[in-house]
Amino acid sequence: MNHKMIYLDNAATTAVRPEVLDAMLPWFSAHYGNPSSIHAAGREAKIAVETARKQVAAAIGALPQEIYFTGCGSESDNWAIRGLADVAKGRHIITSAIEHHAVLHTCEYLEKKGYEVTYLPVDEYGFVSPQAVKDAIRGDTILITVMTANNEIGTVEPIAEIGAIAKEAGIPFHTDAVQAVGAIPVDVNAMNVDMLSMSAHKLGGPKGVGALYVRKGLRISPFIFGGAQEHNRRAGTENLASIVGMGKAIEIAAAELEEHGKRLTKLRDKLIGGVLKTIPDVRLNGHPTQRLPNNFNMCFRYIEGESLLMRLDLAGVEGSSGSACTSGSLDPSHVLLAIGLPHEIAHGSLRLTLGLDTTQEDIDYVLSKLPGIVQVLRDMSPLYHMDKAKENA
Repeated sequence: MNHKMIYLDNAATTAVRPEVLDAMLPWFSAHYGNPSSIHAAGREAKIAVETARKQVAAAIGALPQEIYFTGCGSESDNWAIRGLADVAKGRHIITSAIEHHAVLHTCEYLEKKGYEVTYLPVDEYGFVSPQAVKDAIRGDTILITVMTANNEIGTVEPIAEIGAIAKEAGIPFHTDAVQAVGAIPVDVNAMNVDMLSMSAHKLGGPKGVGALYVRKGLRISPFIFGGAQEHNRRAGTENLASIVGMGKAIEIAAAELEEHGKRLTKLRDKLIGGVLKTIPDVRLNGHPTQRLPNNFNMCFRYIEGESLLMRLDLAGVEGSSGSACTSGSLDPSHVLLAIGLPHEIAHGSLRLTLGLDTTQEDIDYVLSKLPGIVQVLRDMSPLYHMDKAKENA
C-alpha cells in the first residue's frame, strides 16, 4: 500500500498529543509519589493533581473543587445519574432517545429499580426540543440529562435553553459533554448545567481518565467507598500521570478551540459538499450547520455500512459506521432510527470524524476514492438495479 493510512475516527479516540505525553512521562518514573502521602514525594504528586483540577475547571468555567476525576466518560455519566438517584426524593428522570449508551443503559438499570424514565424523541436533525423537556417535567422529576453534542451525527443540542428550564423548575441538569469539550465552547454557567461529563482521550489526552463536574452544593452519593480521594466521593489512589495528561490536554484544547474549530469546519464542509456533488442517493445525518466542527455522517442508499468501511480501510481510510462502543453490534444505530431513518437506510451509514492531523490532501484523497467504492458496492446490490430499471422504464 503506497498511501499512508488516513485516520478519520477521532470521535472514537484521538492520538495523545506530544506535549501531553511529555507532561505525563515524569509521573510514571521520577515522580511516582502517592498524592495521599504527606512526605515530599506525596505532596509533589498532590500538587500535580490539583494543578490538573484547576486546568479542567478553567476550561469549562467551573471551580476546581467542583471537578472530580474519574476513569472515563462512561463512568462520569454513570456516577452523575446513579449518584443523584441515590440521594434524591422522587422516581422520575428525563433524557433523550439519542443519548450515549452510558446514559441510556444507566437509565434502564434504574428503571429495573423502580424509577420511571421519559425518553424524549428528537426531530429529523436530532434536536431535543426544550419545550418537550418542559412538558415532561413532573412533581417527582429528580434529574434531566441531555447530551451537549451527539457522538454519531454531531448535532449540537440547545443545552442552555434546556438548562434554563431545569433551573427554573429546580431540577438538577446533567449533560454528557464527552464529544463537546475540546471541540466547541463549553461553559457550565452559560449552559445552566449542574453536572457535566467529559473524557480525556477525545481531546488529545490519554485513555483511562475522565472527569465529572458537580456544581457546588449539589448532593450526590460517593461512587467508590474507601479512602478520602476526590473530596471523599471516589476512593482509590489517583491515576496520577493520566490526570496530569488530562489537565494538559484540556488546557491546550481550550487555547486552540477557535482556530481549530474554524479549520475543521472548513474541511468538514468540503467533505460533505464533495460527497453531495459526486455521489447520488446519499443523506446527510444531523444538522447541516449546528453540528460539531469535525463530524461527517452520511447514509449511502443500497449499501451496507460495514462493507463500505472495509473497502475504505483497504484504500487507506479509517472511519466508522457509528459509535465505537456499539461497533460490534449488527443492529442499526439507535440514533439514526430516532431521527426517523428506516432500517435499510440506517444500515448504510458512514461516520468520518476529523482531527488535528487531518489535512486538505486527506479530504481530497477520500473524495477521490469514495465515489468508486460506493459504485462498486451498489453494482452488487439487486435492489439498486431494480430501482434504477424502474427509473429508466
